[in-house]
Amino acid sequence: MAKNIEPKLKKIGDYLKLDGNAVFVIPEYQRAYSWGIDRCDKLWQDILDFAESESRDRYFFGTIIINCQDNDEKLGLIDGQQRTTTFLLLLKAFLVKINTALGHMRCDEDSAGLYRGLQERRRRIMGILYKAETEDVSDKPDRETDADICSRSIVLENYSINERYRSELAVILQAVDLETAETKVIHFKYKQKDNRYTNFFRNYKFFFEKIDELQLDRLNRVAKAVIDDCEVIEIKSWQVEQAITMFNSLNSDGLPLYDSDIISAKLYAEAEKCGEAETFAGLWKKLNELLNNENIANVVDLNSILMQYMYYIRAINGETVSDGGSVNVTTPGLRRYFTEINKKPLADPVSTCEALINLVKIWDKVSNDPVAKILFKFNENSKLFLASYFQRFDVNSLPEDDITAVLLCMLRLFAVLELVDVGYSSKNFKMFLFCEQVKLTDINIPAEEIKRDFDKHIRNCWNENDITVSLQDYSGNALVYLNEYLFACEIGERLDIGNKYDVEHIMPNSGRNLQEIKNDAGILNDEEFAATVNKLGNKILLEEKINRAIGNEWFRTKVSTKLESKTGYIDSRFPIARALVKKYLSASKPFWKRSDIESATNKASERIVKFIFEG
Repeated sequence: MAKNIEPKLKKIGDYLKLDGNAVFVIPEYQRAYSWGIDRCDKLWQDILDFAESESRDRYFFGTIIINCQDNDEKLGLIDGQQRTTTFLLLLKAFLVKINTALGHMRCDEDSAGLYRGLQERRRRIMGILYKAETEDVSDKPDRETDADICSRSIVLENYSINERYRSELAVILQAVDLETAETKVIHFKYKQKDNRYTNFFRNYKFFFEKIDELQLDRLNRVAKAVIDDCEVIEIKSWQVEQAITMFNSLNSDGLPLYDSDIISAKLYAEAEKCGEAETFAGLWKKLNELLNNENIANVVDLNSILMQYMYYIRAINGETVSDGGSVNVTTPGLRRYFTEINKKPLADPVSTCEALINLVKIWDKVSNDPVAKILFKFNENSKLFLASYFQRFDVNSLPEDDITAVLLCMLRLFAVLELVDVGYSSKNFKMFLFCEQVKLTDINIPAEEIKRDFDKHIRNCWNENDITVSLQDYSGNALVYLNEYLFACEIGERLDIGNKYDVEHIMPNSGRNLQEIKNDAGILNDEEFAATVNKLGNKILLEEKINRAIGNEWFRTKVSTKLESKTGYIDSRFPIARALVKKYLSASKPFWKRSDIESATNKASERIVKFIFEG
């Protein structure tokens, strides 16, 4: 019979002091240690304020939720891993400082009480960190004996597949002093000062330096306050699902768990039941490594991948469009869907993880497509439906032409969304996409048929004149990317926007020469300027480096050859900037006027309208 939940109010020292073979465990699905100096500084200030207040009340540090397993010897930290790890680092910093103090103190009549107090703190902390018995701890620090005690296994084992530096806490706790730890911890190349270290050592060093500022009587008082006067509520559960449910209801001082955290926990729990824990852990680690890749991190994350997977499953199961054609665009929460509505994906954790890995790999490939890079500047909801199409395929057999065709369909529709006065949730967008999603998931439906559906839908719902009028008044940036892409297509070039670029105003929208620039442009007043400067024809893409260099210069400076150490459009690889240089190359004093902006806006409008309605 399963044990009942056990909530207990515990002093920090009692919570951290484990008996026998018990250890804290950070489960595979937990996050990496993420507390920074800012969180540690707040914790330290709270502790100091409390210790100095002489309050008879205890200081409360929130709730810790523990999943018990293996005869209660493995204490899985469902909520509390960040605080538990940080308190261990804090106690280690106290121990090192107390050892130094005892090594230099004289136990005379005046200091006898303080000396005994520090000895008690030393024994207590060594009992917590290393399970050392009182009689094993010498009255005065002895480096050789202490080093032997410190070398014992620590009370926290980290199995998180998201933690890149699992051994770091052990290195710190097993080193006899700060200097020894500093030589053994990880050092990042090319980083300066404390940025060379992981959060583990940075936080440990921070606490050490703060403790080092304390006089000995305050050192004793603050250490005692942490161990004996600060409290947590420890809630033990003997079922991981139950523990996670409690966390959702009682979330305390830590960061809230995302839906992906809950789902990964349940996947892992199911993998354990099936005897597939090791296989799943390896796959989940691979999934996180792929998502942490710089190329993909800006495109999708774990929560969005799971959401895309849910959309796909709902589509292939017929949960969004009935046989009679009625559309259900109401989307359940991610957690509720996988834990209540459809539990089948969680029942097969290995297959589910493999499907997610394949999807992430496809995104990694697709993210390099020029059309995808432009589409990503528009509404994020396009990815939900693109992913349904991608999941037809294995990453090693992607039909690139078909992928690009579907990307272009999405780009056309979301370009319209940028221009109309209704939102994504209107029937012409969300409802249409939910209907089309059934075809997107069907391997037997060719990309040509999907394109015909988009063609028909766009022509039936909007007309060219209305879209043209909207383009004349458009002042956003997303369509600047589309215009640059379409211009590149016109001249037979492949546009790769790269990583560092800006949206450049050809006629600046600010700067010290603005009035003169307005005069050159033939603009009479501020109202006319505001209506002109943000038009589509006055914006182009430009490399960040070039844009920073030319700032708010006159147009003639931007399109001329290099002046002294400056750069300009002539050095750009973006096609419209290069076209401007070519057009004005022979002009002795070129101007960029209101009429030029209107002409460029008209040309941009024409190419965008043609793209939207003709593809």
